[in-house]
Amino acid sequence: MTSTAEQMRGWRGPALLSFGFRPFFLGAGIWAALIMVLWVPMLVGVIRLPTAFDPVSWHAHEFLFGYLVAVIAGFMLTAVPNWTGRLPIVGWPLGGLAALWLLGRLAVMVSAGLPPLAVALMDLAMPVVLAAVMLREIVAGKNWRNLMVVAMLAVLTLGNALFHWEAAQGAYAAQGYGLRLGLAVIVMMIAVIGGRIVPSFTRNWLARRGPGRLPVPPMQRFEKLALLALLGALLSWVLLPMDDGTGAALIVVGILHAARLARWAGDRTGAEPLVWVLHLGYAFVPLGAVVIGLEILWPGLIGGAAAQHLWMAGAAGLMTLAVMTRATLGHTGRALTAGLGTVAIYLALVLAVLARVAAGLWPAEAGALQALSGLAWVGAFGGFALLYGPLMLRQKPAKAL
Repeated sequence: MTSTAEQMRGWRGPALLSFGFRPFFLGAGIWAALIMVLWVPMLVGVIRLPTAFDPVSWHAHEFLFGYLVAVIAGFMLTAVPNWTGRLPIVGWPLGGLAALWLLGRLAVMVSAGLPPLAVALMDLAMPVVLAAVMLREIVAGKNWRNLMVVAMLAVLTLGNALFHWEAAQGAYAAQGYGLRLGLAVIVMMIAVIGGRIVPSFTRNWLARRGPGRLPVPPMQRFEKLALLALLGALLSWVLLPMDDGTGAALIVVGILHAARLARWAGDRTGAEPLVWVLHLGYAFVPLGAVVIGLEILWPGLIGGAAAQHLWMAGAAGLMTLAVMTRATLGHTGRALTAGLGTVAIYLALVLAVLARVAAGLWPAEAGALQALSGLAWVGAFGGFALLYGPLMLRQKPAKAL
């Protein structure tokens, strides 16, 4: 029977299409940098894209439903073969999926000259096809426990559809139901998948270093309680974003997930950035919940947009960057250790998040702080594309396949 490695060796086309993470992680990194390069001049009126979205809504949409969908695609297309034991999607079918994602990016960028329904259909095509393919693979492999991941992708796609509908109605979609639903799904994905990989990778790394405290095994009673509480608080935030009960629930959830994170022995991982960055990325989940909760209870404390960036840029941005760097190293046969360049892009992204939050705390300096945040963001994701792009464009050494 053909193995995954044999399937990859059998592909004679571009290395970029030899495994799912390659086109999507590289495309995601380039797009994350490019949307910031375009958005800052858009915000100050220097350039104007032919998009029907206002600048802030375009920026939010293209991160949440452009960049993050690409990362999810790369992750799922790489992980599902391991989960199910079935062959990966490679070659031109993989290239077709990547082309659909690019079509969505182009359609949204030039949407001012297109019917809103056509734009939405072109943008939604890739996640719908991806969900259908992943559902087929998981069902065929009888890997029922991971149906939840496909379900979350489906709800994320629904959030994207709502975002398009709100924008077509002339609403400020950057503060609408679609964006909150999409972001809530991403936070839930980080909590569920991060709850598997962070303690697992930490345990594996610590076990090689000798005796000492290890992460508590995942999905015990406390873990399940924390996840259910997060789901409830996120649903409340999507539907009642300014309700005091929502604010209180988010603060409680933040405390629960801070306690969850503390059980994973992150304090022992300082010697390896590939491991500690996972803990830092997850830390933005409880931090964001607490700060958003406080902002709901005491409006104007930091500003809703700044608070939301703790989830958007902090949790989602840093966790996905951490996963992309680790997965690329592992699947291209490199040692699982972070060099100086990788540490630099992690720190650049942390600086981008902190500068953006600081802009909410000190409105008088907001312009300079937002510019600093944008530059650091471009450095992080542009640096990822420069450092890791060559690995994704070259075949994995044959001995490591």
